Amino acid sequence: MSLVYRPARADDLASTDALVVATINDLTVRHGFGQMASASPPNFQLFSLNDDPDGLWVAEDGGDILGFAWSWVCGDAWFLAQLFVDPTRQGQGIGTELLGRTMEHARRSGAAHKALITFTFNRVSQGLYMRHGLFPKMPIYAFSAARERVVQDLPAPPLETIAIDDSAATMEKLVEIDSRAIGASRAKHHRYLLDDAANTGVLLCAGSDCVGYSYVSSGGHIGPLAVKRPNLLRDAFATALKLAVDRSAEKVSAFLPGTCDSALSLAVQQGMRITFPMLLMASPGYGDWTQYLPRNPGFM
Repeated sequence: MSLVYRPARADDLASTDALVVATINDLTVRHGFGQMASASPPNFQLFSLNDDPDGLWVAEDGGDILGFAWSWVCGDAWFLAQLFVDPTRQGQGIGTELLGRTMEHARRSGAAHKALITFTFNRVSQGLYMRHGLFPKMPIYAFSAARERVVQDLPAPPLETIAIDDSAATMEKLVEIDSRAIGASRAKHHRYLLDDAANTGVLLCAGSDCVGYSYVSSGGHIGPLAVKRPNLLRDAFATALKLAVDRSAEKVSAFLPGTCDSALSLAVQQGMRITFPMLLMASPGYGDWTQYLPRNPGFM
């Protein structure tokens, strides 16, 4: 059978998730980090497929999926959530072909900004992305620590919290915060998170002023988190840490950009340590994240 590239279908997503997990673990084991990925329901992939099917592609040979690419668009921002090729078929141009199809997705959407998050040690992929106009912008570190360590001497939450709902007034606040923090509205992604019972979302308030938001998962993971101004980030992260330790998960974790000095300082102060390094790559003029903590490399 010949290799074909086609739009992804809903019934592909379990197989593409298995491919992604296997490929990530092959990469991280080879670089001394051990197996880091595990299978999970492809809920956000399915959400993205239903929202904009032009962003998901597979490479298939004789019924076997050998590669998967997935991108999404919000406003004028395009994000490459995943691009993975079966390790036994890498170096054969499959990744380049899939990336070309997702870049066409960006072109048709009229995106002014393009970005992705990849492993810092994934040198081959970084070269591929640079050839397509996406360049290294800043490191993003995965931080983690046991809940018992983080809770020690944790400052009282500096900001007040209000549960996020799907009202028009709340969505207007979230759109304003995201527009200031990352230059794009993500209202549809907030609605996705609100439908996920494993996450708690809150508006962060200084008195009567809504200054940011944060989500915390049942497993103690913080993100996404965004604030209106960089000087609010430490207080926002401190408040999110308190929400995370209150969930009684075994660990607390977050992805912290290298530009977010105040959040990095607080994370280290509370005993959190780097578990693995990642890298934001973006088109010129995008990616100065001093007001934003991403959720994960696929969601941003």
